[in-house]
Amino acid sequence: MRAVRTANKEELERHARRSGWQIIRKVGPYLWPADEPWVKRRVVLALLALLASKLITVFVPMLYKAAVDALAGEGVPPLALGAVGLTVAYGMGRLMANGFQQLRDAIFARVGQRALRALALETFIHIHRLSMRYHITRKTGGLSRIIERGVKGVEFLLRFMLFSIGPLILELLLIAVILFWMFDASYLVVVAVTIGAYVWFTFTVTEWRVKLRREMNDQDTEANQKAIDSLLNFETVKYFGAEAREARRYDESMAGYEKAALKTSYSLAFLNFGQSFLITSGLVIVMVLAALGVEAGHLTVGDFVMVNAYMIQITMPLNFLGTVYREIRQSLVDMGEMFDLLEQPPDVTDKPDAAALKVDGGRIELRDVHFGYETTRPILKGVTLTIEAGQNVAIVGASGSGKSTIGRLLFRFYDVNSGALLIDGQDVRDVSQQSLHDSIGVVPQDTVLFNDTILYNIAYGRDGATRDEIEDAARAAQIHDFIMTLPEGYDTKVGERGLKLSGGEKQRVGIARTLLKNPPLLLLDEATSALDTETEQGIKEALARAGEGRTVITIAHRLSTIAEADRIVVLEKGEIVEEGTHAELLARSGRYAQLWQRQQADDEAA
Repeated sequence: MRAVRTANKEELERHARRSGWQIIRKVGPYLWPADEPWVKRRVVLALLALLASKLITVFVPMLYKAAVDALAGEGVPPLALGAVGLTVAYGMGRLMANGFQQLRDAIFARVGQRALRALALETFIHIHRLSMRYHITRKTGGLSRIIERGVKGVEFLLRFMLFSIGPLILELLLIAVILFWMFDASYLVVVAVTIGAYVWFTFTVTEWRVKLRREMNDQDTEANQKAIDSLLNFETVKYFGAEAREARRYDESMAGYEKAALKTSYSLAFLNFGQSFLITSGLVIVMVLAALGVEAGHLTVGDFVMVNAYMIQITMPLNFLGTVYREIRQSLVDMGEMFDLLEQPPDVTDKPDAAALKVDGGRIELRDVHFGYETTRPILKGVTLTIEAGQNVAIVGASGSGKSTIGRLLFRFYDVNSGALLIDGQDVRDVSQQSLHDSIGVVPQDTVLFNDTILYNIAYGRDGATRDEIEDAARAAQIHDFIMTLPEGYDTKVGERGLKLSGGEKQRVGIARTLLKNPPLLLLDEATSALDTETEQGIKEALARAGEGRTVITIAHRLSTIAEADRIVVLEKGEIVEEGTHAELLARSGRYAQLWQRQQADDEAA
């Protein structure tokens, strides 16, 4: 627990060191892209609409003053308008100010949505580009929440960076100039001091609140991660009757969130009251000055009303400033997490000159391969192995011997620490990952399906496949007849992770998907170890058909499934200890024979 707190503290400090201006500069290109002039035009038009709105807003209180003076019989109404005409003009001015604001939002809407779409797509692509090492160590729930908050933060920043802070400063300057020009310096001093005190108080308290919000975000992320993790493992929770335990774990996380959220709420109340106190004090002082001026005969009642109107106009955007600044600071925190994610480099990358893999026959070589997921824990220790084109080679061994690791290295989820892995003489590190992945079909131990139809899941094997090709693949995987017995046939929904199908049915869908892909190399990663004997026999026949004319690597735990392989390689603690045919290895009475006898005894006992 202490290590977790330390890690969280280090993460918070790293975010604190990140400059807000650095993040804003990262958002800038989405607002002003060099290659899309229509975006720039819309931004300029939106700014012009904004300027028109602010100018009208600052001019409107003067009409209000003139109307009041006309009603009080003081001065001459401008433009020969009477009190009623001035009142109508005042209303039209307010309407136009609002109209230009709405026009600004309408013009900018497409710019903002384009930026969000581009950033969301960039993040999505980057996450898929990240290596297996990152994904197995990162919590899915926390990752999704970071992305969600980050994209929302960009949306807020794009809008308010352009339409709140700058316009607010412009409006305050215009009002300050008018007060100085129409009255005297004392009004300007009071307004300036009020604004300065308000801004200082708001920024100081908000910085404190940002730390509280970070803590609340961490608790929110942890609670969300635990909820998603528990739901993804629904069956496991049920198997062990752990509903109450999971609820307790979730509630503990929510208790931490509740505590952090309360601190945030209390600090918000303090901030709001302090802001109200400062604004009200400034308003009262300015109104007292104006009242004294009216009593002394220097000012008219209309001047008094106009001063009040301007102070209210200052009050509203200043209150808004507090909200905007809080949200901008929070957005910067959320975006900092997301940009950290975007800056996370993938462990496995293509070389700049990476060519496409050319599979002539499918000869696979491992040359003195050393690899470990951690430097202190080696998995493969100098494995040298050659699989000739068209061969079916099985790799067997105890758990932890490195069988599945070879498959991950072949697919290049990881790169070898030393040595080389080649396909038809081409080092997999020298070819593009896309071409490598296109050339290898994988049938894993647990086929995970998308929460969509059977048709969609089989069609996932090759983009653009026709219905006939999909059905042919299903027939080859011996699942077409079963699908046709379902009320909705190929349009049957399989549920999340394919939970509505049995293990054998999911596995056949996975085989059909791989057959549709039609790769020259096939990797069977313990594809039948989780199935019953009867189902396994049917799957074996489908796999045998899938392997026709291909180089096949079968990673197996159950030895009965690989007895007919062209060659069997026995791994022990990351090293090859035996290899040969099933009959040859049994005749040697070595490690393979021991494993075979043990499994036969277990099967008989069962």
